[in-house]
Amino acid sequence: MRIVNFGSLNIDTVFSVEHSAAPGESMPVADPQTFAGGKGLNQSIAAARAGGTVSHAGRIGPDGVFLTDLLKEDGVDTAYVLLDPAVKSGGAIIQVEPNARNTMLIYGGANRRLDEEQVDTVLNAFGAGDFLMLQNETNLTRRMIERAAERGIRIVYNPSPITPEIFDMPFDKINLLIVNEDEGAALANGVYPPEEMLRRLHQVCPNIVILTLGKDGSYAMENGQLIHQEIFPVEAVDSTGAGDTYAGYITAGLDRGESLRDAMRIAAAASAIAVSRKGAAASIPTLAETLAFLDAQN
Repeated sequence: MRIVNFGSLNIDTVFSVEHSAAPGESMPVADPQTFAGGKGLNQSIAAARAGGTVSHAGRIGPDGVFLTDLLKEDGVDTAYVLLDPAVKSGGAIIQVEPNARNTMLIYGGANRRLDEEQVDTVLNAFGAGDFLMLQNETNLTRRMIERAAERGIRIVYNPSPITPEIFDMPFDKINLLIVNEDEGAALANGVYPPEEMLRRLHQVCPNIVILTLGKDGSYAMENGQLIHQEIFPVEAVDSTGAGDTYAGYITAGLDRGESLRDAMRIAAAASAIAVSRKGAAASIPTLAETLAFLDAQN
């Protein structure tokens, strides 16, 4: 089937820092690096490199044409990306610490200027069995979920960044919810051990929920059985693209009929490779690289 990602397209400026700046602190840094980014772009590239047939939908400003060129290099269809001359493309300021932890400031820009006509036109081109990937960096997410559900499109939602609007989403229509510890805690109203966290999240989203916990791996509940996928140890360099790599690989794996357990294993391996490299989109491995990495673990 096909995957359509209604997602953000960002121009990211990355600073390597000894520690994230505290309130009131001024701190010298080395020259920043500029990367293509945005959770949407990263997840589209990850799903494509994982073997999926991917279309990306969204908006860019005049400064963001190179973002669509980058998507095309990975075989992503960009026919549904509109150029908005009235605004800059979305962007982020990212601080990356030596331990690979990062903090971000995100500017929505063109990502937040989607309109109902664009949403409906895109989703009318997809149907039952296809996948829709969503994050929380664009507007009209609720409308996307409702329209996709009406058409039988399977919905994968990663509610990041956390905003007040996520609490108003129709979670019963979401087929797969992917959250990290912070996102899970926001939806579950507290931090709990993984199994209890999943139980509480299932009260919010009754379908499949995946909880990613960094060095503690990822967890899911399927047919009452807890699935735990441990991480693959690597030397971490930059964790910026790890979550997006995981989401893209999970979606592509389920799209080609893998079991949830197998999809989680391959996604964990791809994420491990991603954190061992700098950048977000630039760090995402191909499926061939990921399978070779897994073979080397045996």
